[in-house]
Amino acid sequence: MPMTEDERNKRQSIIDACRRMNALGINQGTSGNISLRHGEGMLITPTSVPYDEMVPEQIVFMGFDGAFAAGAKPSSEWRFHLDILRARGDVNAVVHAHPTYATVLAIMGREIPPIHYMIAAAGGETIRCAPYATYGTAELSAHAVKALEGRFACLLAHHGMIAVGPSLSRALWLAVEVETLARQYHGCLQVGEPPLLSSEEIERVRQKIAGYGHA
Repeated sequence: MPMTEDERNKRQSIIDACRRMNALGINQGTSGNISLRHGEGMLITPTSVPYDEMVPEQIVFMGFDGAFAAGAKPSSEWRFHLDILRARGDVNAVVHAHPTYATVLAIMGREIPPIHYMIAAAGGETIRCAPYATYGTAELSAHAVKALEGRFACLLAHHGMIAVGPSLSRALWLAVEVETLARQYHGCLQVGEPPLLSSEEIERVRQKIAGYGHA
């Protein structure tokens, strides 16, 4: 079936976001991956294709049943992208990357506590750290979906981070915010355990901050 203009635009937006991730310094090489809800499935980055060489035709469409065209090579992390989009009707885009400070905390198995009011942008008072499981497995996917319950971002132990959102621009914006929070928390830990904002304050900010940032 010929690619519609809408689908081509979505595929190009994924490529643009991948290149933006690296330009922003929140990802290295092709270690990150991005998906976008499309019809009865998702569009997702292919495996091991340099972002600067990627073209719309290489973005893979995968149905919510996990089926994709013969010869297509979806990201090795396709499983948690698919499961997140199936579980979360409020999510249309998933961004996964290995930003340095978020990954440092993930290696240490630390969630990000309410050190700054901007943590409310991720949906709650913490950014959880999902337990470790081998990349690409159903076990990792289950951990990620659970860590994202009531949240728009999580860390993956010994791995990296996930940010999700109603749009790709929002998910990418949140990924940058998560890395900023991780860097701030890392800096605090060099001095000692930081004081934390209350649950009530984070909830107050969460309601106030709704719609802040990209659409």
